[in-house]
Amino acid sequence: MNRSDQSRNAYMLCGSLAKKGYLRWWHSFSGISAVTGIRRFFFVEYLILNPVPGKQKKDRSAIPSYVKVSAGIFPDADSPGLQLASYHPITAAKYAKKPLYFQVGDNVLRENRIVGRIEEAPAPKNLSEPDPEEQIMEWDLEIHKTIACHTGFLASPFLSALNALDSFWHGEGIKTHYRGNVVVNGETFEISPDDCSGYADKHWGRSYNKPWLQLASCNLISERTGKPLKHSALAIDGCCPRFLFFRFKPKMLLQLTYTGEDFCYSFARILQRPRLKWGTKETKDAVTWHVKAGNRSSLVTLTLQSPKQKMMALSYDEPDPALSSPRLKAGCEGYGTLDLYRITPSGKVWLDTLTIQNALCEFEKPVKKASAH
Repeated sequence: MNRSDQSRNAYMLCGSLAKKGYLRWWHSFSGISAVTGIRRFFFVEYLILNPVPGKQKKDRSAIPSYVKVSAGIFPDADSPGLQLASYHPITAAKYAKKPLYFQVGDNVLRENRIVGRIEEAPAPKNLSEPDPEEQIMEWDLEIHKTIACHTGFLASPFLSALNALDSFWHGEGIKTHYRGNVVVNGETFEISPDDCSGYADKHWGRSYNKPWLQLASCNLISERTGKPLKHSALAIDGCCPRFLFFRFKPKMLLQLTYTGEDFCYSFARILQRPRLKWGTKETKDAVTWHVKAGNRSSLVTLTLQSPKQKMMALSYDEPDPALSSPRLKAGCEGYGTLDLYRITPSGKVWLDTLTIQNALCEFEKPVKKASAH
């Protein structure tokens, strides 16, 4: 539900998760070039991996342990994307839980502000070519989070201690207003709080969800009124529940905040009799998701598509090197429609049809198991 809880956005890699775990703060938003007037979509990510790595067996690969700050621009129809990253030792990081504060090098993360700079010199493609120019991205952004997605008991300290999910999620800012500037190789982009399509959340746990699925948008237009919706946002997150060493089928969490009213669908809300079905279809040009979520009081049907041309690959190291690392496709220009219904004693009543724009789409294509011979 839409309930802010900044304690869940804090540093949480303690106990067993400090030896085998990850924490990922994600921010995405759009801005307009002061030179060309073209809008581009950006991301900034702060990642901590295995801050206190345990002893490893001789037959295991080295356990990764570092802080990584990533930032970049998603590709569009005319321009390629850009990814920059800086790696730091765990000892270089400083953090505080309340209020949220995290710093490594020039990069600072607070609940209401992010500041950073990454310089990266790409490797030359071959020895005969001159070294490519260094890429630089800087950002200084104020943050105001207006809609949250609180997963309740699912991300409680009790279930977190039991590692009941591979990965936990808290959407403190599924609608976030950013204000400030991003500078990429000398080009300034202005970020306005009213039209930045801003999003901010956090994942943490012992391993990444497999498959990884995340969809979100705060750019929703009502068919009923023909106008953009205020105080509204959509967020979908996949999760992988487990009991002890046994994993169950992937599940989904969905929250639609519609003009201040929350419509929440979670497999953990048993009393509401939740029903969630979804499917992914991938073609040469696009990825499409179909989602149907219902409970005793409401129903949502959703179709969302993301052009592959406007997505890029994101890769991560697994906390446990024995597991395969996820390879994501991500973009911020998904689009589609959503139908919302109220369930009454006489049947379902249409409330609105929403046009979805500028949706964050992150997914990992499931790996097909080899057939037995």
